Amino acid sequence: MRLTRKHRSNKLGSFPIANVIFSTMLALLVTGLFGLLLIHARELTKTVQENVTFQVFLHKNLTEDKKIQLDQFLHQQPYVLQKHGIAQLTFISKEEAAAAFINETGEDFMEILQENPLRDSYIFYVSPRFQEAAILQNIKKELSELNEVFEVVYLENMVETIHKNMQQISIVLLAIMFILLGIVIILIHNTIKLAMYSQRFLIKSMHLVGATASFIRFPFLLRAVMIGLLAGTMADVVLVALLHYANLKVKALPILQEPIKILMVLGCTPLLGACITWFGTYKAVNKYLYLSFDNLY
Repeated sequence: MRLTRKHRSNKLGSFPIANVIFSTMLALLVTGLFGLLLIHARELTKTVQENVTFQVFLHKNLTEDKKIQLDQFLHQQPYVLQKHGIAQLTFISKEEAAAAFINETGEDFMEILQENPLRDSYIFYVSPRFQEAAILQNIKKELSELNEVFEVVYLENMVETIHKNMQQISIVLLAIMFILLGIVIILIHNTIKLAMYSQRFLIKSMHLVGATASFIRFPFLLRAVMIGLLAGTMADVVLVALLHYANLKVKALPILQEPIKILMVLGCTPLLGACITWFGTYKAVNKYLYLSFDNLY
């Protein structure tokens, strides 16, 4: 009987630190996973948008000077996608177009027609900033009015579908992000609140013997920040392991990854944990500081 009472007295006021760290880590892990999902979704959207192309067919028998002028004009246009300072613009001669067609179909139309009916053309990728239906139509109209240009072609329906779908996906992901963030904050806050319940008598006793509120808060807030940082770091370790595993299983996945953005997510996870645990602890300590002794029970 004495051993039982002694065991209970040792447990009185104990802080369930392991449970708090584990619960906080799980909540932050879910947040980090969704953060990585957002990054990959955004990069996938960017990749899809950067593959929207215009094909500009030229009039036949254009002089080299005219082709050079058109080439220079296209290189200067802001709607032509730039990567590492290089315009994503390619000239395809009618001979190259014919060779590609024969290679793909296996049929040599040159033997039947005795001439090459194809035209020289330029293909360029459109910057995502200009991928609205009205803007793309203006670009097509502007290019079609050039004297060197015979026809301008782009997959109009596909571009509109991509733009519409990407907008809907972005709205859904943002809504899920805010909902998930709210759930995580509530979950961690309640975990801290329950853990601090075991400390209520200690907090009130310190207050009754004359300790100031800031003196009482400091060790609890310091411990809360350390728990948040530790839980966030543990979540980061799991996130890195899962990301490495995913990269091994999906070979194309690294193409969608930007190390800087991934590091930002990994860096924000411990900070988010520290902020939430600090805030939850601050509220809980204040509650028990100014609660009457009778209400502690």
